[in-house]
Amino acid sequence: MENYSKELDTLLLVDDDEIFRKRLSQAMERKGYAVTGFASVKESLSYIKINPPKFAVIDLRLEDGNGLQVVSELSKLRQDCKIVILTGYGNIPTAVAAVKEGACDYLAKPADADDIDASLRAPYLDKPEPPKDPMSADRVKWEHILRVYELCNRNVSETARRLKMHRRTLQRILAKRSPK
Repeated sequence: MENYSKELDTLLLVDDDEIFRKRLSQAMERKGYAVTGFASVKESLSYIKINPPKFAVIDLRLEDGNGLQVVSELSKLRQDCKIVILTGYGNIPTAVAAVKEGACDYLAKPADADDIDASLRAPYLDKPEPPKDPMSADRVKWEHILRVYELCNRNVSETARRLKMHRRTLQRILAKRSPK
């Protein structure tokens, strides 16, 4: 009888949005990952020093710091770890910084489990296949506006100011149904 052990596909999930973290954890477990989730930089740094995972999905902005701190430390502890950064605030400088710290991919929220799994399973230097059914540009814009609206405690004037748009324009957008 052969004695071998297959390494478990351990996945660290760091996101301070509890509902999103739980939902994504369940979806990734169905895909065969052993998921451990945390809401903060501090908790995840403590965990990875003892159990560096094979895979990681880390939110860029966390309540107690920046997800790049976790990426940097995890890259030092385990060079073969595949790390994907998730963010609702995507831009080129942060994408470049994430890759320099050791992330293999950078996905904008709301990313689904299929996109994340494809990114984690792709060969390290190869890009994953593009999504089969990506969100439309209108849907991405809608999601971003709603996120800012919620962060501004549903204050239309404050949201319009932060999005640099006229208040009435924002009111018209919010009155419509969400795009497909």
